[in-house]
Amino acid sequence: MSYNLLKGKRGIIFGALDPNSIAWITAERVHEEGGKFVLSNAPIAMRMGQINELAEKTGSQVIAADATSEEDLENLVKKSVEILGGKLDFILHSIGMSINVRKGRAYTDQKYDWTQKGTDVSAMSFHKVMQTLYKNNAMNEWGSIVALTYMAAQRVFPDYNDMADNKALLESIARSFGYFFGRDKNVRVNTISQSPTPTTAGKGVKGFDGFISYAEKMSPLGNATALDCANYTVSLFSDLTKRVTLQNLFNDGGFSNMGVSDAVMDMVTEN
Repeated sequence: MSYNLLKGKRGIIFGALDPNSIAWITAERVHEEGGKFVLSNAPIAMRMGQINELAEKTGSQVIAADATSEEDLENLVKKSVEILGGKLDFILHSIGMSINVRKGRAYTDQKYDWTQKGTDVSAMSFHKVMQTLYKNNAMNEWGSIVALTYMAAQRVFPDYNDMADNKALLESIARSFGYFFGRDKNVRVNTISQSPTPTTAGKGVKGFDGFISYAEKMSPLGNATALDCANYTVSLFSDLTKRVTLQNLFNDGGFSNMGVSDAVMDMVTEN
């Protein structure tokens, strides 16, 4: 069901790879709610994914950009404003990568050039995106910027590896830059801490299937789906949340406030 929550709004959606990705489903929902946007991803991700199918479905244009490159981001922002016919109202940062995770390196045995690359892609890219928008005065007043995170930024999940550090930095950047964006431009900046979700990237984490099952048993409402996250993001892009900023918002079925659940207790005591 559409409510036209984003009618007349313009933005950029980073990170749509395939129909399993949260950014992809968010783009579909933004389109349904009347929003127009440019899709962007790194050139290598675009070659691996199916982003052109999404662009055709939503009537969007695709601009390749390495989110760690200031030059690429300058080009992306300026072209997006031209294509969409004005300043931007919303941004989704759905970008994350750990070479250590991908290559099976333990947290206690990191290859630090891989770690730095992951930090640049997963966290510093968010600062670069916002700095580019800020310096170019590319956001409309009461615009909304959202990045996706995970609660490993606050709690220990051993196999999440250096991505936990990346997410902690991402959330700090959201708060710190969000202050200046709010004070100077009346723009909101928030992060959504999503349940473990079976995206292409999520499935690369060791023990992911077991962890998704555990989170489901811990959460009184069960795990939030990618569509749940997309709907939440739409609400943050809309005018219904104009004074919500500097927040890390948990979309996790209640997992983040749980100590233990009956289902988990039954599981660990059944033997």
